[in-house]
Amino acid sequence: MKIGVIDYGMGNLYSVEQALFRLGCEVSITADPNILDQMDGYVLPGVGAFPDAMNRLRESEMDLYIKQIEKNNKPLLGICLGMQLLYEDSTENRWTEGLGILTGHIQKFEELDAQQNQIRIPHMGWNPLSFTHQPTWLQDLDKEDSTHVYFVHSYLAQKTLQKEVVASSTYAGQFVPGLVQKGSITGMQFHPEKSGPFGKYLLTKWVGQVNERSGQK
Repeated sequence: MKIGVIDYGMGNLYSVEQALFRLGCEVSITADPNILDQMDGYVLPGVGAFPDAMNRLRESEMDLYIKQIEKNNKPLLGICLGMQLLYEDSTENRWTEGLGILTGHIQKFEELDAQQNQIRIPHMGWNPLSFTHQPTWLQDLDKEDSTHVYFVHSYLAQKTLQKEVVASSTYAGQFVPGLVQKGSITGMQFHPEKSGPFGKYLLTKWVGQVNERSGQK
């Protein structure tokens, strides 16, 4: 099974690549449409600022390619900033239009809690996910197991659609969409490749659905 990691010059490419290798995937890190066309599924990684990432996606025309992935109903996984890019827009540094695949807006964490205590930003550390529903690829999820995953982010998705949020967490009393999905498009605000056993489970299940889809061609 072939997974294309979309390379636009920003992202945790090595750690994602190694995690996919360990799951038996053939991985290509590229922005070449001719190579990407041969892939069964895609990962959109990301570390850095939203405006810079969107500029690079547009310069390489990967923004158009990603939208075509959605139209073709092929699996794509956005990780951390890669998930945020799937939303309508962001106010990080300045207002920037996103890919607009998911409904919602990327905004910074509130810096004070209800008691007016200063909040530590970025949100960095382990938090459990609370699942509102289970998509078909997670039907064997055991909610009794630990669902802790590792977050590193200063911005989060807000004004999202409930039906697109599969699982969420909280930080300083704020609702944090953690795992989102719309059709063949999935997003993880956390880093599954750095999230221990449960992160590996989620990545394994995502790869499994890609494999299932590729076998149905």
